[in-house]
Amino acid sequence: METNLTPEHRNTAAGQEAEAILRKCTHCGFCLATCPTYQLLGDELDSPRGRIYLIKQVLEGHTPTGRTRQHLDRCLTCRSCETTCPSGVEYGKLIDIGRNLVEAQSGRPPSPIRWGLKRLVPNPGLFAAALRTGQVFRPVMPGSLAEHVPARRPAPAWPERRSQTRQVVMLKGCVQPGMAPEINPATVALLDALGIETVPTREGCCGALDQHLAEPERARAYMRANIDAWYPAIEAGAEAVVVNASGCGALVKEYGYLLRDDPDYAERAAAVAERAVDPVELLEREVNRLRPAAGMPRRIAFHSPCSLQHGQKLQGRVEALLRQVGFELTPVTDPHLCCGSAGTYSILQPTLSRQLRDRRIDALTGGEPEAIATANIGCLSHLSAASPVPVHHYVAFLEAA
Repeated sequence: METNLTPEHRNTAAGQEAEAILRKCTHCGFCLATCPTYQLLGDELDSPRGRIYLIKQVLEGHTPTGRTRQHLDRCLTCRSCETTCPSGVEYGKLIDIGRNLVEAQSGRPPSPIRWGLKRLVPNPGLFAAALRTGQVFRPVMPGSLAEHVPARRPAPAWPERRSQTRQVVMLKGCVQPGMAPEINPATVALLDALGIETVPTREGCCGALDQHLAEPERARAYMRANIDAWYPAIEAGAEAVVVNASGCGALVKEYGYLLRDDPDYAERAAAVAERAVDPVELLEREVNRLRPAAGMPRRIAFHSPCSLQHGQKLQGRVEALLRQVGFELTPVTDPHLCCGSAGTYSILQPTLSRQLRDRRIDALTGGEPEAIATANIGCLSHLSAASPVPVHHYVAFLEAA
């Protein structure tokens, strides 16, 4: 793609990076076939190719409008287009740059919802308290609001820490401990049974929410705090940073890229990113020691989160692990498509989000599974609100023999 950036943008790091990404785009349109919003709306500007043009126009001096912002806001950042693109266009990086530019140049009308999300969600204690309050009043809430407040799930005791030869650290997450408190203890217990100790740390939000809502400096502050929390254990020999929410994992694996120009954190950020793993990357090495968890269904459908297959490029690996352990995976049509959760998307774009969820549930339940497994808390919560069968994180289906 030919570009003609204004000097204002051509002389910045973000502008130079955006130009390099833009020049890879060949207008082929392959991305249209796998873009969830284009499939729903049929509008070129709600496709990756259309949004690329909008960002290019801003970089070339056009003043962004509310319509520009709307089309960028509608992007799920699912990155399915990246998996499809034959030219290697790094659309995920470009959409972040574009949103930051548009936000800086055109501003945004005050949005109490966006403001509240950015202040509430990254704070695990505050979020959990708000969630508990919402669960009390859930029976009298309108359905459109109640679906964002999941029913309370039992919180198992945290496994007693045992000293093991192998050690890892783990991101506990912001919303996961409140919405699905069983996931982290199940992950720790499973790793412990395989001889891997989870060293406790005081990390916080991964930064993904702010990164994708045009608050890059707030996002980097969270990243630096996590690096400070994890790095002593890494220096002491921890082999991995386990992230069992694939949306968070996709961002943690990009810490090295996002902090590459920070003289104080670049080296450590790269080391953290290199060690960041989804649990499957540890579990598949121990597959012969795994078995189906007692009481869990054997006939399941796997929803592969966009952040797992397109962000982390781990497509098919959880499915292969589950089959090797002994589960029957039912067929899922269009497994590359997004469920509509996408972080805060389900709250900020509720109509599109529900339409995408309905399509995904039809695809997931078409093979009549007894349950649905997934790898991301956002997908789990979003699908659970409308699924006719239970939805669990895939670690809940596994035990160590």
